[in-house]
Amino acid sequence: MDEQGFRAGKYEARLLRCGTAVVGTGAAGYNAADRLWQYGQRDVLLVTNDRLSGTSRNTGSDKQTYYKLTLSGGDADSVREMAQTLFEGQCMDGDTALCEAALSAQSFLKLTELGVPFPRNRYGEYIGYKTDHDPRRRATSVGPYTSKQMTERLEQAVADKGVPMLEHAQVIRILSDGKRAYGLLCLNTADRDGRDRFILIQCKNIVWATGGPAGMYADSVYPASQYGSTGLALEAGAHGQNLTEWQYGLASVRPRWNVSGTYMQALPRMYSTREDGSDEREFLMDFFPSAAEMLSKLFLKGYQWPFDVRKVAAGSSIIDILVYLELEKGRKVYLDYRTNPVGGDLRFEELEPEALEYLTRAGACFGTPLERLEHMNAPAVAFYRDKGVDLASEPLQIALCAQHNNGGLAVDCWWQTHVEGLFAVGEAAGTHGVYRPGGTALNAGQVGSTRAAQYIAARRQGMPPEGEAGFVSAAAAALEQMAALAESAAAPEGGNVREKWAEAGRRMSLCGAAIRDSGQIGECLRQTEEELRRFAGVTVSGPGQLGWLFRLRDTLISQRAYLSAMLDYAAQGGRSRGSALYTDMERGAKPFPQLPDRFTFAVDDGSRAGLVQETLYAPEGCTFLWRPVRPIPEDDDFFENVWRSFRQTGNID
Repeated sequence: MDEQGFRAGKYEARLLRCGTAVVGTGAAGYNAADRLWQYGQRDVLLVTNDRLSGTSRNTGSDKQTYYKLTLSGGDADSVREMAQTLFEGQCMDGDTALCEAALSAQSFLKLTELGVPFPRNRYGEYIGYKTDHDPRRRATSVGPYTSKQMTERLEQAVADKGVPMLEHAQVIRILSDGKRAYGLLCLNTADRDGRDRFILIQCKNIVWATGGPAGMYADSVYPASQYGSTGLALEAGAHGQNLTEWQYGLASVRPRWNVSGTYMQALPRMYSTREDGSDEREFLMDFFPSAAEMLSKLFLKGYQWPFDVRKVAAGSSIIDILVYLELEKGRKVYLDYRTNPVGGDLRFEELEPEALEYLTRAGACFGTPLERLEHMNAPAVAFYRDKGVDLASEPLQIALCAQHNNGGLAVDCWWQTHVEGLFAVGEAAGTHGVYRPGGTALNAGQVGSTRAAQYIAARRQGMPPEGEAGFVSAAAAALEQMAALAESAAAPEGGNVREKWAEAGRRMSLCGAAIRDSGQIGECLRQTEEELRRFAGVTVSGPGQLGWLFRLRDTLISQRAYLSAMLDYAAQGGRSRGSALYTDMERGAKPFPQLPDRFTFAVDDGSRAGLVQETLYAPEGCTFLWRPVRPIPEDDDFFENVWRSFRQTGNID
């Protein structure tokens, strides 16, 4: 890795050169670096603002799932069948589905070799269980911290190989001409006097492993250290794909954590209060005719954790709506594990069969919610205790939160975006459709980063040419623009960047989350575009806030693209699907008359299941392309033919 100086006008930056820059130190980023090294690439540089931040290292659930091909028992399964399961999730490309299925065993077994303790039986079978949208038993877990353990083991593998890492480097611009990537401009967040504020990286390839755009939402279950940088990639010319498709669900506010699985199956008491803690009410009983029906639906939230418009009328997602309505009134909502709900009069025998059978088989038809939770899943209780929340002495504040972006950046079957040399892996890549089996995101991150590394090692190896005209031009323009922005934002008497950040998040949670109304989205989009036009008015109180300045810029770009995509989807006749309820007064109906009119909606009929919405971002506005999904490939699988081409090219093209 070379290091030089670079000057543009009155501004200077350090200049580093490498073959491939991997941006992000989560499970996908580390795997990309590890695979590149494994495939013989020694000109790799890991780039991170904070290696201990991000979703992979800091998130989980009661039993965080990893989805893979069946590796135990007598159940029939195949690569093609797993690919079909993924493909049937709607709006998903068949070639990426096939890759995620084909490389799932390889990726999973690599993690086991690195020491991730996925459970196996005494004969060596890696056992599994069914997860949501899963026809087999492909799911597995190591407990609440599956992705954390993956990240730590992969980090150790990379450290053992000596892969260099550039820390305190926040990417603030991808250097691109819209068709080809040339490198990165980074803010040195450790700089405090302006002498070493900017770092330029010239590279032939960029692996974008920055996670989903978590910073867009105020109500979020993403860890507070996860922001994402999708806006920068869209600005550089990458297309967005299925940006409308998210997962939202109930989560604790402090700490941010999904209250899925046994957190709900333990049947906690759910209540709301005024802002000051007064007027405590078990508000669910205002809606349900009986305690047994309410508790049965609450139980199902464990299985059916993501908000799903198909499960509002006859499933458990009405719980999400009722929580949302309480929050909208300015009230706070809590789960209480100390006492039983509905005055303690809990009659297990009156529960609906699914709930009763589960709790009976688990031996949990007794005691308080906390006693049931400890009996069924003691680590779930220990997690909160480790985070400073004792469920035995205090309730758990919750909200309806953004949890995962199923969409993201459009990629091909090698995880390369529309910008040559820019690869997107992990949640930054939009490889999921509307519905996906739980745990597929962890598999997709490992598969995508492996595929990107394979392609780079075979087709894009080597260093970029020194003094390359495209890089010099893009670097000079970016450095002058971003340095001037940082200079003009200085306001020692007090900055407004954190206030602007909070305002943007609240706006997105209000209009662009689970409940969506076109009129409201349009107004939020107008406000977001106005904030971008007036961005020169954002100020910082010192060098320590410059990171927030550039983070806000990326977030506003992301919000503009995502809100525009939602408006386009509705304008094209799109109906409510997945985790998004679109108000539709013309074609829709209210599942329950007591709900407000904005919960009048029509469930998607699947007519758009074979289409992908692509978003093209530009300063003057977003444009959209609706294309058919790429089908699952039907390649020649005759061994001699595949073997011949493999010997010639490795079948990488």
